[in-house]
Amino acid sequence: MHSPDPGTSGKSPAVDSPLSGVASPAAPVPAASAVPSLEAAALLPLIDAAVLDELEDELAGPGLAQRFARDYTAMWDLRLARLETAIYSQDEDLALDAVISLKISSAMVGGLRLAKLAELLEGLIRQGDFLQGRAMMAGVARDGARTVSELQETYILEKG
Repeated sequence: MHSPDPGTSGKSPAVDSPLSGVASPAAPVPAASAVPSLEAAALLPLIDAAVLDELEDELAGPGLAQRFARDYTAMWDLRLARLETAIYSQDEDLALDAVISLKISSAMVGGLRLAKLAELLEGLIRQGDFLQGRAMMAGVARDGARTVSELQETYILEKG
């Protein structure tokens, strides 16, 4: 069910990492210790079909699993907006609520890369490092949109 990201074949993970295009005078590059974790996250698949198969088994068939996946994709814009608002306003409680929701729901639909990015972002929030959190948001937004697109193309539309 996983397919390569459109337009990324032949690129090294560093070129298509969650930080691509993030560095600018207004957006600091994450600390050196965060870069290897971000590069490792970029190697994870957007969607892991085995997780969706397991969800179908746990929910006794594809119906509820597809519904969960559709709800997940429908809520993406709201989830992203909540997280961005919390990060940019440095609201730790709201940011933790938003990022944990993103991490868990992404993992449940097989969105391994996005779940890992959310986990890394959660760590930054817990450290109070909203500056680095802001630097990650472009990658989270991009990979979140890719996750939603792949989920729709390879699971929701394929099985629906």
